[in-house]
Amino acid sequence: MANRKDSRNRVLRNGETERKDGRYVYRYTDQKTGKRKNIYAKDLPELREKEKAVNADINDNIRTDGNLKKLTVNSLFQNYLETKEISESTLAGYRSTWKNHVEDSIGQYKAVNVLPSDIKKLYSGLSQKGLAKNSIRRIHNLIRPALEMAVDDGIIRRNPAKSVWKDYGREPEEKKALTVGQQKQLMEFVKSDSRYKRYYPMLTVMLGTGVRCGELVGLTWDDVDMGKKEIHIRHTLIYKNFGNGMEYRISTPKTKSGIRTIPMSDKVYNAFIQQKQLNAMSGKDRNSFEVGGCRDFIFITRTGRPFLMTSVNKLLAHIASAMDMENPGNPFPSISAHTMRHTFCTRMAENRMDIKVLQKVMGHANVTITMQTYTHVADSSRIRDEFDRIDELAVDF
Repeated sequence: MANRKDSRNRVLRNGETERKDGRYVYRYTDQKTGKRKNIYAKDLPELREKEKAVNADINDNIRTDGNLKKLTVNSLFQNYLETKEISESTLAGYRSTWKNHVEDSIGQYKAVNVLPSDIKKLYSGLSQKGLAKNSIRRIHNLIRPALEMAVDDGIIRRNPAKSVWKDYGREPEEKKALTVGQQKQLMEFVKSDSRYKRYYPMLTVMLGTGVRCGELVGLTWDDVDMGKKEIHIRHTLIYKNFGNGMEYRISTPKTKSGIRTIPMSDKVYNAFIQQKQLNAMSGKDRNSFEVGGCRDFIFITRTGRPFLMTSVNKLLAHIASAMDMENPGNPFPSISAHTMRHTFCTRMAENRMDIKVLQKVMGHANVTITMQTYTHVADSSRIRDEFDRIDELAVDF
């Protein structure tokens, strides 16, 4: 069979054709769909460059569907979320993070056009805005698997996010617990201050149990067994935008370790009694507000609704500011719900609670997390305490 040639006497390969208008076309079969497809060019060299790209995609099992080539990173992320089995709360958190940091930047790029440098620029920009290293890492942990799924699906050849990670972002601030003196100072102030004394029972529970903020505000009277002096942590209360505006939701802990029973100390037991009395005095002892089948929340606002986690943190910030105003020469450290939790954990470590017991009480999935508190304690006062204890033993060397 004679070779086919174009108008310039150049030999045409299989699938190549010169049209009457002088344009060139290459016809091939999509291996995945079985459909015939065409690519066009103004001249033969341009056509062969396009052929080369198409055949490289076919050889590498990359899908050549035009619609797939138009997929944006935002679309890939949505597809990725649809493959995940995660709680509504986690899903809402992922979407919020994406919307705030990715959606209007590389999220709008076509996935096939994203370069590693595009992702590096994104992370660098977020770092310059002051985002912490852990925050940028969370963003990276959404972008990378979404693009990796596109690799697995044959949409892109390689993952541009795979090798770009480095230590972007500011270093996280060291978690600092209140000292014993600061803890005592805080509670004495709250107990005596007319504005804040009604929160004394709630702060006592926080410092006496180490519960997470969502667990605290989600506590109902059904979760508290006053007879056995036990607190049953079975859920957390969240307030987020799940797609239809801000709303309360009851969520189960992320891991099995989050479901736990915490014994009450006498101080915590008395705090619950005081809180019940406060609720009764305000007419909110049997509040009717219900979320996901849960009602009779323990720590409630004047409206009868449970506290928001953000409200608890704002309250603690206001208390610290009030203490500063009362004693400007001795500023009190900033505090949050996590500070209270970390303070409880530190007190237990200082008193040498068994690490596995403390892990259980804190609801840590991994003992390494609990161990970090012991390490911090050992790096400070515990070293001197241990040497003093050796002196007391009067051991002869």
